[in-house]
Amino acid sequence: MDLAAVNSPATAFLAGLVTSLHCAGMCGPLACMLLPVRGDRADASTVSSVYHLTRLTSYAVLGGVAGGVGRLPLTWVSQSGLRWLPWIGVIFFLALALRWERYLPMVPGLGLMLFRVQGWARRRSHTTMAAVMGGATPLLPCGPLYILLGMSLFAGSALKGVEFMLAFGLGTVPLLWLAQTQFHWVRQKLSPLWLGRVRLVLGLTTALVIGWRLRATLGFAGPDPTSLICF
Repeated sequence: MDLAAVNSPATAFLAGLVTSLHCAGMCGPLACMLLPVRGDRADASTVSSVYHLTRLTSYAVLGGVAGGVGRLPLTWVSQSGLRWLPWIGVIFFLALALRWERYLPMVPGLGLMLFRVQGWARRRSHTTMAAVMGGATPLLPCGPLYILLGMSLFAGSALKGVEFMLAFGLGTVPLLWLAQTQFHWVRQKLSPLWLGRVRLVLGLTTALVIGWRLRATLGFAGPDPTSLICF
């Protein structure tokens, strides 16, 4: 019997929504830099769409690789061990809420690679630059993205890994797209303090809801935890 995703695409999408509160501050300025200014021939909507499509594609490819690589180790986990795997989701949302990703070490060399990619892309058209930078998004020092990639190792297959990371990427799109199209409004209305508080509330609430669904693993009455792992 093949193991499928420990975490559903719906959970990944919600994780993307919560993470987008982080992305708006970290990736928003970069995403806005790609857009054409007044007088440029490029269409802003086209440039933005290309950026998000290539960004989602890079997420999906990484998810597929992680899901495929992680497939074998999952077969070594006992049935009793599988009951505890869904708690990874609780830990992730707690990490997002409390900003534990700040303590993750950055992957060495990625910053230099991103700098070189940016230098090459700036000499190209806005559309080309958007495509290149969208595809290079995983090179950014992003703790939540690293955590999600780690979680996609438990997807159980390459296809499930693609679904998981694609759902996560889609969850980050709405607020980041708003930051691109309404950057000045976002800066005025969505202060870093406000975004941090919303992130804290959403992260803790989601962790609490998932933890309540997993209460049977702690001996309380509730749904069978293994039923929350899709097969």
